[in-house]
Amino acid sequence: MIDTKNLLTAGEVARKLKVTVQSVRLLIKNGQLNAERVGNQWLTSIDDLREYIDKYDVVIEPDDHERLTEEIPDIVALSFFSGAMGLDIGMKNGGIDALLACEVNKACRMTIAKNNPDIGLIGDITKFSAKEILETAKIPEGRKVDVIFGGPPCQAFSTAGNRKAFDDERGNVILKYINLVSEIKPTYVVIENVRGLLSTPFAYADMQEPVKGGAMMIILDRLKEIGYTVSFNLYNAAYFGAPQIRERIVIIGKLGDQKVSYLQPTHSEKGADGLQPWRTLRDAFDKLPQTVEHHYIEFPEKRLKYYRLLKEGQYWKDLPLDLQKEAMGKSFYLGGGKTGFFRRLSYSKPSPTLVTNPTMPATDLAHPTEDRPLSVEEYKCIQEFPEEWKVCGSITDQYKQIGNAVPIKLGEAIARTIIDDMNGKKYENTGFLYSRYKNTDEISWIKFMEKEIEKMKTKS
Repeated sequence: MIDTKNLLTAGEVARKLKVTVQSVRLLIKNGQLNAERVGNQWLTSIDDLREYIDKYDVVIEPDDHERLTEEIPDIVALSFFSGAMGLDIGMKNGGIDALLACEVNKACRMTIAKNNPDIGLIGDITKFSAKEILETAKIPEGRKVDVIFGGPPCQAFSTAGNRKAFDDERGNVILKYINLVSEIKPTYVVIENVRGLLSTPFAYADMQEPVKGGAMMIILDRLKEIGYTVSFNLYNAAYFGAPQIRERIVIIGKLGDQKVSYLQPTHSEKGADGLQPWRTLRDAFDKLPQTVEHHYIEFPEKRLKYYRLLKEGQYWKDLPLDLQKEAMGKSFYLGGGKTGFFRRLSYSKPSPTLVTNPTMPATDLAHPTEDRPLSVEEYKCIQEFPEEWKVCGSITDQYKQIGNAVPIKLGEAIARTIIDDMNGKKYENTGFLYSRYKNTDEISWIKFMEKEIEKMKTKS
């Protein structure tokens, strides 16, 4: 008789790995997990399961848990909407290390557990009170929280989405985030988001029609209401040393009536004003060991035929007109917009903005010299994740996590600015243009919005 005391059924293995039974059966079929057929079910030993986990470096989605260490750093910080921890890494590099991460996505939670197992971890932000969050982070009663930072889901505000703002559950989590800030009252709060936040329509004040920028006005009013003075700008990450052109709104609120300075640039496009020149794609890839194994999704042949006609740095508009129409399909007649860049990258320039739809970055940007998309490892270099940082999940999951992440250098600039403010150091506002767009700082944007609202009121 077979001793079944140390054997597990496919269902039991599935529960331990937090996957489906079908996934377990596929592992058995592919020879990755040793198992024996007994009657009408598959059985595997506990030792075989451990061997599978060790051999394939399997990461199991973690449960919510308290922080595993006890010490309290000089700066107490909490991270929300943590993703693959791009912003967290940057903030830590700059001197602010979060004690707790909040993330609901399964693959991201696996990434957090793999790379930062000691950090406190919670899931759905809407299901936790301020008290529970502080307890999970093991922050002693009476100890003030210095910084809360996070990048709430941007799809509700992105120009590539349907822009439902607070009518979208992903938009509503920003309000939950701000409510937690009002209860915890950190000295500083950081909100990172897409440029579309500045123009997302929403009904504001007593206006019956949606107002472009109404969603942002609601956020700013709420922060002011709970005691924060806000500065914000639309920052191109290239100005802070990132080897890519990527623009993000960064709102920094400070408790009280003093603003935090704008982020201090370290680079400029041509290296003017004593700053370093923008870093290039080659700068990023130079850090990648030549022996690294690249993981990516193969281009289909129907797409490769267009890439082979493009030289380094070219994109779909460099194709002959008839091929442009063929390659872009319906998107050609829509201006080629939301399908991405369809381009070969150039080693001599910063990477273009990682595509706004990170579900398909590999199909939008081609390697400069090879007939393949950028690999996960190359994307990590562009975002400047540490080489040893393990991004978990499927290849698609990994692309999504990296594409959604905040560029590390931008996170470093945010942390430096906050720490300088803590130490009483302010930066002079020299009128530096952080982006190519107008009215993207809190002063000019609010003036612009006041005029627009007044026009709408007059018209109605």
